Amino acid sequence: MHKDLPEAIGRRKFLGTAIASTALTMGADSLFSSVSAKQRRPNVVFILTDDLGWGDLSIYGQTNYQTPNLDQLAKKGTRFTNAYAAQTVCTPTRVGFFTGRYPARLPVGLQEPLAGGETIGLPPEHPTIASLLKTNGYETALVGKWHTGFLPNYGPLKSGFDEFFGNYSGAIDYFTHKTGGGVLDFYEGEELVDRPGYSTDLYTERAVNFIKRPRTRPFYLSLHYTAPHWPWEGPDDEELSRTFYNSNSFTAGGSLETYAAMMKSLDDGIGKVLAALEESGQANNTIVIFVSDNGGEQYSNFGLFQGRKGSLYEGGLRVPAIIRWPGVIPSNQVNTQVTITMDLTATILAATGTEPDPNYPLDGRNLLPVILGKKAVYPRSLYWRYKANRPGSSQPLQAAVRSGDWKYLKQGEKEYLFNLATDEGEQTDLKDDYPEVLGQLRNKFQAWDAQVLPYPA
Repeated sequence: MHKDLPEAIGRRKFLGTAIASTALTMGADSLFSSVSAKQRRPNVVFILTDDLGWGDLSIYGQTNYQTPNLDQLAKKGTRFTNAYAAQTVCTPTRVGFFTGRYPARLPVGLQEPLAGGETIGLPPEHPTIASLLKTNGYETALVGKWHTGFLPNYGPLKSGFDEFFGNYSGAIDYFTHKTGGGVLDFYEGEELVDRPGYSTDLYTERAVNFIKRPRTRPFYLSLHYTAPHWPWEGPDDEELSRTFYNSNSFTAGGSLETYAAMMKSLDDGIGKVLAALEESGQANNTIVIFVSDNGGEQYSNFGLFQGRKGSLYEGGLRVPAIIRWPGVIPSNQVNTQVTITMDLTATILAATGTEPDPNYPLDGRNLLPVILGKKAVYPRSLYWRYKANRPGSSQPLQAAVRSGDWKYLKQGEKEYLFNLATDEGEQTDLKDDYPEVLGQLRNKFQAWDAQVLPYPA
C-alpha cells in the first residue's frame, strides 16, 4: 500500500465505548472530560444536501439570497474551506460516507451514479456508520435520500438503520414524489406510501418529530435532503411539477429565483431541526454536521472555481462543510484543513467512542484533533476517479489527486498540474514547469488506483 494513503487505513482502533480510551487515541484528553462528566454520549445529526455548490450558502459567498440558519450553525462551530466530496456525483459519495472508505472499494461505488434498475447496491453485510453506531447502543434513522441500492436486496433497514422515511432513487419530484419515469418513490421503511407535500418540508417534519421523541438512548439521525437537486421546483411550484412528465427531462427549466426559493426552504427546514434540538434540551449534547454530496449544478455559485457536478475540477468536488458541537468545538472557527467525506465518518465514530470494524479499515481520518488545536493543519493526499460509469456513457476517464497544495488532473489523455495555493481557479497549467511534481502525482494516483476496484469492462 502506498505510504501516502490516509494513515487511518489499518491503524485506527477504538476500544468500544470507552471514552477515555478514545480520547487517548485522539491525543485529546480534555475533549472527553466534559462528555464523561455528563455521563452521556453525544447525539449526532448528519445533514447531507444534494448538489449544493461551494458558494451556495451566504456565509460561503452567496449574495442572491441569504441562508441565516446555516450561517448561524457555522458561526457556532467550525466551517471548512478545503472540504471535498468523495466523488463528483451522489451514489459514490454516499457509499463513501456510509462506509468511511473510498467508494471504489465497493462495486456499488463504481456506479456513477445508480440510474435505476441495477441489481447492485451497498451490501447488507458491509459495516456502515449506522450499523456500527447501532451496535454501540445508538438509535438510528435515515430521513431522505438513500440512493445506494434498491429493494428487495438493498436498503437502509438492511444496513443498520432502525427506520427510514424517504426515497431510494437519485431524484424525485418535490410534490408528486415520483421519479422522472413517473414512478412513485416515497417510502416508510420498505413500504411505499403516498404523502402530500413538498419533500423538503416532509423530510424536515419527520426529522423534527424524530428528535423530539422521548428516549433513553443516544440517537444518530442522517437527514439527507434532496434539495437543491433538480427538478427545479420551489415550495410554491406545485403546478409546475405536472409539466416534467411531458418534457422527458427533470433538468428542464429553472431559474436563479427558483433556486433561491429552494434554498430558502432548505435553510428554513434546517432552522426548524436546530430549533427542535434546543426545544428538546438536546442541543448541547448533539453534534451537528452539514455537508453536500458533490459540487453544484447550473444555478450554483462556484466562486473562483471552475467545473461543476460531473467534473473533477474544484467546482465539482469542493463543498461547504460545517461541524457544531457546543461546549467542545470552538465557535466561529474557519478551518483550512483539507478534508474528504470519509473523514466525517471517522470523526463521528471517534466522537461517539465507536469502534470501526477492523476487517474494513477506514480511509477517513478523525478531524477532532485539528479542530481542537491538538494537531496542526497538515497536508493530505486525496484521490478521485470518475468515468460516469453508467449505460450509454461515453465520457472519458477523469483522474485527480490533491497532494498538499498540488492538484493533478487527467481528462482522457490530457494531464494538468495546478498549484491551489496560488491558483484555486485552476487556470494555469504548471506541468511543463514542474515535470517532477507531475510525475510524482501521476505515480501516486496509479498506486492508489491499483488497490481499489477496476471499472467493469
